[in-house]
Amino acid sequence: MIVSGKNNDVAWGNQIGYILLPFQLAVHDDPLAYVRKAKKTLDRKKSSLEVIFTCKISELFVKMFGLKAGAFIIGRMLTNTTTTFSNMVGPTEQVEFYGYHFFLQALIVHYQSYNGTIKVILSVDEEIIPNYTQLLDDFVESFRHIKDAASRLSKHVKKG
Repeated sequence: MIVSGKNNDVAWGNQIGYILLPFQLAVHDDPLAYVRKAKKTLDRKKSSLEVIFTCKISELFVKMFGLKAGAFIIGRMLTNTTTTFSNMVGPTEQVEFYGYHFFLQALIVHYQSYNGTIKVILSVDEEIIPNYTQLLDDFVESFRHIKDAASRLSKHVKKG
């Protein structure tokens, strides 16, 4: 785009939109029941205008009230979020913007699916979740149940 000098509708820079999802803790007889429900909700929300609206409203807010007010609102949104799921690689150093620290959630879940494997990274605030090792064990056990159930389902579908 730079070399050709052509002006098209591609936006430069980072644009952040987000989707708010309810996070429900429950025990299911079928380990995939939660995955199916979450996927259905997420697919519906991704097909909606929620991501575009959250991005554009955030931009409008910053333009109307300035960076300091925008940083305050983003900081409030992040600090009032219980869990964040992200597929973006985060910074290697602590980030601060006008005195507001980013990534202030008690639990952050990063996941990446690549070449048939899923890598999950949990970041836990030890002051808020003091028994974090139990939480990590529970995540491992939950993913094991989901993987086993998906493997059984996959074998059943191939036979049928």
